[in-house]
Amino acid sequence: MPTEAAALLSRAIHFKGSAIPVVVRFSNFAGLPSVADNDAMSNPRGMSIKFLLPDGGDTDIVAHSYNGFPVATPEDFVKFLRALGSPDPAEIQRFLHTHPAAQAFAAAPNLAPHSYARESYFGVNAFRFTSEAGVSHYGRYRIEPVAGTAYYTAAQAAGNPPDYLAQEFQHRLKLEPARFRLMVQIARPGDSTTDGTVIWPDDRVMVHAGTFTLNRIAPDGAARQRSMLFTPLSLVGGISPSADPMLVARNRAYRVSYARRHAPGAEGGDK
Repeated sequence: MPTEAAALLSRAIHFKGSAIPVVVRFSNFAGLPSVADNDAMSNPRGMSIKFLLPDGGDTDIVAHSYNGFPVATPEDFVKFLRALGSPDPAEIQRFLHTHPAAQAFAAAPNLAPHSYARESYFGVNAFRFTSEAGVSHYGRYRIEPVAGTAYYTAAQAAGNPPDYLAQEFQHRLKLEPARFRLMVQIARPGDSTTDGTVIWPDDRVMVHAGTFTLNRIAPDGAARQRSMLFTPLSLVGGISPSADPMLVARNRAYRVSYARRHAPGAEGGDK
């Protein structure tokens, strides 16, 4: 449900009027369907949101549970992934040594949430939000759980079932809806809008744009997940991309992932 503040920030169709349906997909890091929920490699968690608009179209938000991104450019991201996949352990260490943001990403606490509904999510790329009056502000999304965040210790997480997050969420929705606040952090002059590795200070204005209420698991969930494409450049009027080069790269990569998992014999896929 959008707020009055959302309508003042942007003329986007889903930022004004009454509530509209959303479909949300949660995921583990790397997009590998075989990664267990309690695996240390499953962080950060992903949250992708698709707004089903009244005109039959849709628009997306793609976020994850780490505030920031390990690299600033598509070229460095390719190098990062190759270093991660290298059989030589020294390769990733050399990369981290020369890329401080990636080093901070690797060193971040590996927190296992109690629930997908007890985790915060961050849209690390900036967008330009334009109001009906033509006033524009750059901002980044944050999605905050109404229930608050809560995490297991590493030992507790290791003792959980491999699919504990999926199990917990199904059980949760039988008892009560899961709610999240959609926030937009507004940039000040001088804040980088083209580099996702640069975290904006917490003293920046936060606009409460609306609340998501998730109340059921979609029927035929596995098949529906494979059929859906979430991209950060699926936008509507009133919200436009910044010049962050990762936006185009992510958009292209997610479309390739979508095409590959629909190829004959394909399985899995993230976006």
